[in-house]
Amino acid sequence: MKKNILIAIALFTVTLAKAQVISQSTITLEAAKKIVAEAVKYAKSVNAPGGAIAVVDNGGHLIYLERLDGTFAAASEVATKKANTSALFKAPSSRLENAINGGRGALITVGHTFLQGGIPIIFNGQVIGAIGVSGSASAQQDEDIANAGSKAQIQ
Repeated sequence: MKKNILIAIALFTVTLAKAQVISQSTITLEAAKKIVAEAVKYAKSVNAPGGAIAVVDNGGHLIYLERLDGTFAAASEVATKKANTSALFKAPSSRLENAINGGRGALITVGHTFLQGGIPIIFNGQVIGAIGVSGSASAQQDEDIANAGSKAQIQ
C-alpha cells in the first residue's frame, strides 16, 4: 500500500512538472534586422521624412533599433515603448490608444505607451515580439511602417 502511494505521488509530481513547461518561439537578432529592413524599405517607398524603428522580444525587451536620418532624438525611445506596449498586450498599440480616446481613461495609469505605431510580430500563431515606429510624418504613417515590417518573412 505504502509503495503504491509513493508511486502515485511520483507520477503526480512528474505530471505537474510537465504541466509547468511550455514551448514558445522567440525572435532572433537576425529576424529583427530583417523586420526593420522591410520597414525601412517601406518608409523610403512612401518618402517618410524619418522614423525610429524598434523591435522587441515577447517580453518587451529591445532586440534591435534603427533611427533614420532626420528623425528627432526622442523617437527612438518612443518607438521602443510602442513596441514594448504592443508585445506585452499582444495587440496593436493603436487599439489601446483608441480605448483611451473612447473613454477608458484609466488605462493611462498602467504605465505603458498607448500611442499608435506598435504592432505585434506573430510567428506560428504566437506573439514573439513587436515592432514600434515613431517620428515619421504622422501616427498613421508610423503604424503603416510598423505593419510593413511586421509582414517580413521570418523563419
